[in-house]
Amino acid sequence: MNLKAKSQSYKPFINKQNEICKFTVLKYQIVSVPQKALFNWSSGKDSALALYKILQNPDFKIECLLTSVNQQYQRISMHGVRIELLKAQAESIGIPLKIMEIPEMPTMEVYENVMTKTLLEIKNKGITHSIFGDIFLEDLRQYREKQLEKIDFKGVFPIWKIPTKDLIQEFISMGFKTIVVCVNEKFLDKSFVGRIIDQDFINDLPENVDVCGENGEFHTFAFDGPIFSKPIDFEIGEIVYRKYEKPKTDLSNSACDTNDETAFDFGFWYCDLIPK
Repeated sequence: MNLKAKSQSYKPFINKQNEICKFTVLKYQIVSVPQKALFNWSSGKDSALALYKILQNPDFKIECLLTSVNQQYQRISMHGVRIELLKAQAESIGIPLKIMEIPEMPTMEVYENVMTKTLLEIKNKGITHSIFGDIFLEDLRQYREKQLEKIDFKGVFPIWKIPTKDLIQEFISMGFKTIVVCVNEKFLDKSFVGRIIDQDFINDLPENVDVCGENGEFHTFAFDGPIFSKPIDFEIGEIVYRKYEKPKTDLSNSACDTNDETAFDFGFWYCDLIPK
């Protein structure tokens, strides 16, 4: 918290020599210093909307975008988007990008070690808060806050508990544009991947699928909107199917983001985006 001179005025008084003098009266206002924060950037629509909202909040100053990338394929974790497009997003947004490389199918121990090491490096720059685009998954939020607490970080969730039907309508109405780059075949078929999210897409979603894909039904890549100085140019490439092998270790010790034994019975459809 700082004090800043807001205005000044002059008041007359008579000294011992019977001379009229003036002294200055300064009025101060309390100015809060923004907290330095990192933003956990997934490249998708929820991240884009959460970033937009936190950028309007004077309590925080976003120092960098943090994105986890598959070390082997050099693509954004879960989304499968090329690292070149991630860098193009950061450049258009105008915030420095910090890439955190994660091995293919890491154990929870490996994942947490990489995350802790990365956050400690960032903490040395005076950053104390970590911003997320999570919406309603309670167990995920609790896990994040527990991990952050170990290194004296605080989690911030700008779009937490806002109904997803409201969020997606706000996202579209604000001029954001995003394309579906990955779908879980447990919830959606191949026809949904590679589509732009608009009202027709929302209307076509099955009733059991969250409109923001918060349960992992689909993932997106945001390429235009109010946080971007220019749209991200790309071409739609091939659509590929991938099914992951079940970890040999116990699922509880795996960073695969699920303890569901049936999760590995289903694969994912990916839409490759090619930078122009």
